[in-house]
Amino acid sequence: MRALAKAAALVVPAALAAACGGASGSESASFPVAPLFVLPSDGMTLSIEVRTAPDQPPQRGVASVELVVNDAMGAPIDGLDVMALPWMPSMGHGTSVAPTVTAQGKGTYVLDSVYLYMPGHWELRTSFSGTVNDRATPSFDVP
Repeated sequence: MRALAKAAALVVPAALAAACGGASGSESASFPVAPLFVLPSDGMTLSIEVRTAPDQPPQRGVASVELVVNDAMGAPIDGLDVMALPWMPSMGHGTSVAPTVTAQGKGTYVLDSVYLYMPGHWELRTSFSGTVNDRATPSFDVP
């Protein structure tokens, strides 16, 4: 029995690591042309197009999220520092995996390793800093 418990203790973390770092990278993510939705930033200074991959809307597991950030006139904004925290408000917690953010140019930022590990309502609490300082909270209902 102890050998089985030890084997499970080794297999589960390895499986989680593979699931969290697998084919969800922006190198392999293919985002749809049409955004899932567009939302204004909290301060109304930005318009953010939100797309998800591999599924739109996202399913339970690891996803990539593409944010296309435009100013109030519709011009893309490059050079922002983008930070995101997946958060499940009904449960009062986030995830153990921090998303990575890669700037793609033309106002596009890709968040990889967005770990939505249980069904329910998730928020992606996102902050933008640089030439503009603002926040936005894309949210998803994960089946």
